[in-house]
Amino acid sequence: MTLPNHLLGTLHSLFGESGCSTREAERLAYAYDNSRRNALPDAVVFAREHTQIEALIRACREHRVPMIARGRGTNTTGATVPVEGGVVVSFERMNRILRIDPDNRLAVVEPGVLNGDLQRALAPHGFFWPPDPTSSPWCSIGGNLACNSAGPRTVKYGSPRENTLGLHAVAGTGQSFRCGTYTSKGATGYDLTRLLIGSEGTLALITEATLKLTPKPSGLRTLRATYRDVSSAAHAVARIMAQPVTPCALEFIDDVALKLARDHGGDDVPLAGAMLMIEVDGEPATLPSAVEAVSRAARGEGLETLHVAQTAEETQALWSARKALSPAQRTISPNKINEDVVVPVSRLPELVNGIGELSRKHNVLIVTFGHAGNGNLHVNLLPRDDAERQRAHACLADVFALVIALQGTLSGEHGIGMVKRSFMPLALEAGTLDLMRSVKHAFDPDGILNPGKLLP
Repeated sequence: MTLPNHLLGTLHSLFGESGCSTREAERLAYAYDNSRRNALPDAVVFAREHTQIEALIRACREHRVPMIARGRGTNTTGATVPVEGGVVVSFERMNRILRIDPDNRLAVVEPGVLNGDLQRALAPHGFFWPPDPTSSPWCSIGGNLACNSAGPRTVKYGSPRENTLGLHAVAGTGQSFRCGTYTSKGATGYDLTRLLIGSEGTLALITEATLKLTPKPSGLRTLRATYRDVSSAAHAVARIMAQPVTPCALEFIDDVALKLARDHGGDDVPLAGAMLMIEVDGEPATLPSAVEAVSRAARGEGLETLHVAQTAEETQALWSARKALSPAQRTISPNKINEDVVVPVSRLPELVNGIGELSRKHNVLIVTFGHAGNGNLHVNLLPRDDAERQRAHACLADVFALVIALQGTLSGEHGIGMVKRSFMPLALEAGTLDLMRSVKHAFDPDGILNPGKLLP
């Protein structure tokens, strides 16, 4: 697509020479995300204020030109790849923390604020924002909202949907609107805030978010439990989540992942059939009883070791396996397929056993780990050559079919993007998809916002 001269003139007028580029080098830099898929946009603009987004959407709508919102490109599903060209609007310069209000337990931020920067700004006030994806030092709040990206603490504190009070946004019509409240309770009309979160920029572009803050616990204890096999660990997860003390993190790592991490990270990583990393937070006086309750649930058939860290150094050592996983996988398979599926916690044993069977059936190496307390596991297929890549894609279809059969869903926090779009009819009924298309049409009647994503 070649942009009309009139539209190019509007872009330069709106964003200035430093805020608009059609140079190939910059277009290439914004052509891809962490999915390794790419497509060249026709222009890149760098937003600084809400009114620019209003004018930009109206101009793109007039010329029927696609527009794709982008945070920092950490998404793994191709959700920010401009598959039909058009204009990529980067929010990286729209990165102000507008207000921190401890009395009302909220913060108002622009979408380009990095998750890690927000957490550092909140710490002196004694608060945090619960969503904490692995990419938190680099990912933006806008990106977290677009994909409902969460992280380990979701098991206790919830995802962005549960931790966002309201939004300021612009629909695909160019119309601005506010939704949500500045209060923790509200029952006024449809919940557009939760609708926009997870919509991957296909309905509206978020320009401001009012986030619900949580007081930072003063105490934290870390436990590591190893098990004879993955089934024993999965059953332990179900036991832990069935007792009253909810851990703030409950991570599962299978035997293949442990071996990879040990090869890459050294002897601090244990050899076992599977491992759970568990964190419990709260006030110091209550922590011993909480740790004991979780420990009782962790004990059971197949438990080999259970260790509670006593120092910060021990805690770091216990987490070494989890931190070594990503670089270890990249050394084996630069083309790894990284999916995050979710099943009810009670079905985790069936999921992990079923994935093992599929790995053997398709002869593809699969590493499984993730946020077991929510039933949200990251299933990483690691093909090493073309033949294995073909088998991996067939295996992936079987993984999704298994997840749906276990009453699960296709994604917990990565979103749908391009990668899982064709599988949506497996997860949702035709009538449900039709309603979603109607919602899309109401917000974006000309289909200019992030086309080719999410809905099949």
